[in-house]
Formats: sequence, structure tokens, C-alpha cells
Amino acid sequence: MTKGNIKYIGFYDSYTYAEENRNSFLAATNKMDYICQAIVASGNKVEIISPSWTANNKGYYHKRTSTIGEGVTLTCGPTFGAYRPLFRYLRILWSWIWLFGYLVKNTNSEETIIAYHSMMIINPIMLAKKIKKFKLILEVEEIYQDVKKYSQLMQSNEYRFFKSADKFIFPTELLIEKINKNNKPYNIIYGTYKVEQDRKSKFNDGKVHCVYAGTFDPIKGGSTIAATVAPYLPENYHIHIIGFGSEEETRSIQQLISEIAKTSVCTITYDGLLKDEEYTRFLQSCDIGLSTQIPGGSYNNTSFPSKILSYMANGLRVVSVRIKAIEMSVIGDAVYYYKEQTPEAIAEAIMSIDINEPYDSKQLIKKLDEKFVHTIKELLEN
Repeated sequence: MTKGNIKYIGFYDSYTYAEENRNSFLAATNKMDYICQAIVASGNKVEIISPSWTANNKGYYHKRTSTIGEGVTLTCGPTFGAYRPLFRYLRILWSWIWLFGYLVKNTNSEETIIAYHSMMIINPIMLAKKIKKFKLILEVEEIYQDVKKYSQLMQSNEYRFFKSADKFIFPTELLIEKINKNNKPYNIIYGTYKVEQDRKSKFNDGKVHCVYAGTFDPIKGGSTIAATVAPYLPENYHIHIIGFGSEEETRSIQQLISEIAKTSVCTITYDGLLKDEEYTRFLQSCDIGLSTQIPGGSYNNTSFPSKILSYMANGLRVVSVRIKAIEMSVIGDAVYYYKEQTPEAIAEAIMSIDINEPYDSKQLIKKLDEKFVHTIKELLEN
């Protein structure tokens, strides 16, 4: 394969056009950003193709192409706001039609494209692939029917999508066993391997600062269990909860934190939704990152908690639930595990850490970064 433009399909948008309020997810865009950087480092350029539709109730937004980084452009399809349910469905259908047409017009059988797996783009990609015969690298973060209930048709479609792929990018070794039964070429990337420079932003107040950063989704339960650890920690500890969720989920976690703070000698605070530099500086002000999702969820068998890498890239020690996806990974030995899913056990694991001992998680992340740049180049060229 010659060096050139690699097309990368996914729900993505730039903050520059925030007023368009297009459908995208922070965790996905962060990982796409990193993979784009690795592809550029391997000698190629990247065109992100985003079928994201607007969540607005009015206005029409034209297709646009812009440069969003060195060697990276973003093409967003046209979309329109919609008040009524029927027009909301038509808005999605319009994005599918645009994506299908774009791929038919702009791809050929000699090229390889990457698609970030989503239930919402299966049909236009598979149909375009049948016509244009391009090679497909499918980036599978999780099997979505393991997380949420879908119709029998959509469940079947998801596995058809897996079968149509020529190569894969996986987040865990465990997904290989479930999806890649024909032993197609693949790469593994647990999350973002971007080592952050030291911002010198420690609190330096004599306390050990622990942070939970992630979803407030009660199904995954990570934020709730992290908050309930506070009553079992002494006064020289501080639990921070930051992250994202619906209005109801955010209100619920704030209320829980408020109730716990009334009686806990350990300080516990809700510190909001932080992004970019603000997020990085806040993580680096802390000492320990918490990955506390409920271990029984079926998604734990196939997905890797990306927050662990964010913590380690910023120099934090990590306290985590013990699940195979983490234990089997190359960073498994660098994580502190708690024995059972109780606040007492998590507090015990936290207090077992001596933050004055030498620790360098950044060096491990740096090695993973170097390896991924090499392996993504091989996956694209072979």
C-alpha cells in the first residue's frame, strides 16, 4: 500500500463548531485523536469522515472539511435540526445516505479504511463495501449488545459487521476470542498512549488525593461505589468525583456526595466535567486513580477501562476492580487490585499504597505508544 490518505469513519466533531451540537462522544474522539496521531507518525495522512447529525431542533448545517491537526482533516456530512420524531428519524437516515454516497464516490478497491464500530453506521458501510470492495479495518471497542438490549435484527447486524471486516483493532485480548474466529490480522490498543508532561499541579496539602474520572451511568456503577469509599478512609484522604452523565445521573451523584460529606472525615467533592488541559492538570494534582466499575457486567469481558491509561499517562497509581481484561493486559502487573466489590475493600487497597515509593507509570505508557505506532503501520500496509 502506498503512503497517502487513510479514511477513518466515526462520530466525531471539532469544538470549533460546537454550536452545531453534533452527535459525538468524548471517550471515542479522544481515542480517535490518538490513533490519528499514530497513523501520521507512521507516515500517512488521515481524513476523518464523520456522519454525525445535529442534536439541535432547528437549522441546517452544510457538509464541511477542515484541518484539525498535523496531517489530519475532518469531513462532516450535512445535517439538519428536527422538532418532531419523524424528522429525527429522517435526520439519521439522511446521514446514512450521505455516508454511503460519500464512500461510493471516494473509495476504491485498492485502499484500506478504518471504521470506529457503531450500531448506527453498520448498514451504509457494509453496503458501500460490497460495491467498492475496499478493505475494512474495524475498530471494535466493545460488543454493544453485551451492554444494551437491541432488536434481534440489530444483534444479527452487529455480528455481520464483524464478519465483513478484513482486519481489526481491539481494546483487549479477550475480544479476539469472541470476534476474530478466522484469525484475521489485528492490533490491540487499550486506550490512549499519550504521555502527558508534568504540569507541576499537585495539591500539596498533605492529603492523599484519589480521583474517579468517568461515566456516572448507574449500570456501570463506578462513580457510586467510588463515592461510598469515603466513609472508610481517614481524614488525610480526599475523594474527587469528576465525569459525565445525563442530568438525572449527574444530579443523583451530586446528592449522594452531599449526603456522604455530612458524616465522612475523609473529604469528598464533586468537581464537575473537566476537559482537555483542565482535565489533565486536575488528574496530575491527584495521587491515585480509581477504576471501580461493577465487575459482573458482561461488557467487562470485552472492554478495557480507558480511564486506567489516562491515569497512568498522568503519573497516577491505579486502584481497580479485578477483571480479566485488565489482568491479561501488559499493564496488569502495574495495577493495584481490591479483593471484593465493597467500599471497605476498596478503601483497604487505597490505604495499602505508599505514594512516597518510586513509581513511573509514564515509562510503561511511552513503550506502548512506540509499539502501537509500529504495529498500526504494519496493519495498514500488509
